[in-house]
Amino acid sequence: MGIVLKQSFKNTLFIYLGFAFGGINTLFLYTRFLEDEYYGLVTFLLSSSNLLMPLIALGIHHTIVKFFSSYYTKVEKDKFLSSILFLPLLVALPMGFLGNVFYEQISSYLSEENPIIKDYTFVIYLIAFTCAYFEVFYAWAKVQFQSVFGNILKELWNRAVVMILLFAVYFEFITKAEFIYYLTGAYFLRMFVMMLYAFRLYFPKFTFSRPENFNEIMRYSIYIILAGSAGAIILDIDKFMIPGKESLEKAAYYSVAVFIGSFIEAPSRAMLNILQPLTSKTLNEENHAEVASLYKKSSINLLLISGFFFVLINTNVQQLFNLLPQEYAGGALVVLMISLLKMYNGFLGNNGAIINNSKYYRVTLPFSVGMALSVYFLNRLFYYDLEMGTDGLALATLIVIFTANTGKILFVKSKFSMTPFTNKSFIMILIIALMYLGFNFWDFNVPEVYLFKFPIHPIINIALKSIIITLLYFYIIIKFNISNDITRLYNRFTKSNQ
Repeated sequence: MGIVLKQSFKNTLFIYLGFAFGGINTLFLYTRFLEDEYYGLVTFLLSSSNLLMPLIALGIHHTIVKFFSSYYTKVEKDKFLSSILFLPLLVALPMGFLGNVFYEQISSYLSEENPIIKDYTFVIYLIAFTCAYFEVFYAWAKVQFQSVFGNILKELWNRAVVMILLFAVYFEFITKAEFIYYLTGAYFLRMFVMMLYAFRLYFPKFTFSRPENFNEIMRYSIYIILAGSAGAIILDIDKFMIPGKESLEKAAYYSVAVFIGSFIEAPSRAMLNILQPLTSKTLNEENHAEVASLYKKSSINLLLISGFFFVLINTNVQQLFNLLPQEYAGGALVVLMISLLKMYNGFLGNNGAIINNSKYYRVTLPFSVGMALSVYFLNRLFYYDLEMGTDGLALATLIVIFTANTGKILFVKSKFSMTPFTNKSFIMILIIALMYLGFNFWDFNVPEVYLFKFPIHPIINIALKSIIITLLYFYIIIKFNISNDITRLYNRFTKSNQ
């Protein structure tokens, strides 16, 4: 786990730095510098582009991770990369042509409830294209076991750009409409920067020769593109559906709650950036003992860190909403459900990487399609029929992902005879549950615990409560030696300061 922990630590720092920028943007700048309608518009455009991106990418970013380590000579690697690099254009160019021909019909359909969408529909395609090729070149870097720079571009770049552009709107350097155009340009620039970095790490000699297993590569890509498209539906169909029934402002309010709940997934994203190519390499070498070790270690470490942020966020969520405009309040249940499923995702460790990079990758398609159909119909049931509002959207996502992830655990157990559980897993779950229940029902603004007999500002309240939770949580973690890696880091730190 040495290289995993080292790069995961760096990735986590930059992801949380990105979340810090994103938090300031989402909770304060968007809600005050940009009208709710435009904030909802940005949310809709980005969510729609996320739905389109896997189709344009053609699964190539996953294909690079799976197959690159199976080639041992530069000639083979160059054939592989040359044969797949331009494949996304086979989808992107016809899609762009048809989008241009039928632009009026598409834009009119999407803007039926919110006319402001009509003039910006083309942005969906442009951002989807840039994100698709960004992911291709990011995968190119990850298979060289260099994930940090791409992670900075993925997690920090756009949020820093958004912050700059929001201040530009506030000081009237640009208009709200120009904000969207400049943001689109930033996505293009990010794609080119990632491309240059990937080529600096490994520049192939381009050739028209194809690798011997090209047919297998194409079969894998087709499966992954379908699975990836279904996966995108699961993640973004809720924000896409809101403007079809309600105003764009509702999408903005829901987006804030989802962002808060998603804060805990940063450790998972950081660790998986390096775990994916490492898992692929060990599977290609048929080193199942190392795969099992990575599975268990990643699971307990991610559960530990994700659980910590789960407790922090959900025990402070009401105070956090007190900092926002009144319209954004009332999303605590959405935060709880989204953060719960993100924590469960962390608990799976590198489960998805094991399935996607093994000979059983085809099972991802029925899993993903089943999840996409389920989340769509549950969204319609809870949101449209039962009128449960955005709580219903979050509940549908929670039910589907929880069920599917449980199925993935059982699948890996049946095929590889391994699980993510250790003797500390259930102790860790108990610690998280007790910490959440113990700190969820009080804060420093309860009359009996007023300091100096006057109410405390929400920021101070959050800070005081978080300090207590942090000290107690990690004291228990170290005391029970939940994670050997965390205990080793603690012992190294304490010895160096003696």
